[in-house]
Amino acid sequence: MEINNESQIPIFMQVADALRDAIFTGAFGEDTQIPSTTEISIAYRINPATVLKGMNLLVEEQLIAKRRGVGMFVSIGARERIKEMRYSEFSKNYIKPLVLEARKLELTDEQIAALIKKEMKTDDTKSE
Repeated sequence: MEINNESQIPIFMQVADALRDAIFTGAFGEDTQIPSTTEISIAYRINPATVLKGMNLLVEEQLIAKRRGVGMFVSIGARERIKEMRYSEFSKNYIKPLVLEARKLELTDEQIAALIKKEMKTDDTKSE
């Protein structure tokens, strides 16, 4: 987990994003316990209330669940819910703008697909 104190993104959101990523990548598997508020706050020198605020976002999203007296656990189906949320965000933030620009350029579906295929084959280490 990386916390950037200089970021414009509030720290509690950074905590939530980092935990979401850890769940999505499998670092925290479904039905496994995640680090406690205290563990995270000590490890990253963050106020425990800030950590809890980030965790509560994930509780609201049904990605983690509190087990009284035990701790927080990754909910069953959390990874799939995150995938669905990311899919929706991807569409909104990337696909819709791409389609709008493609329409302005009067590109066909085939031309758009060809551009995407070309970019997917491009080595990521090459400069743009």
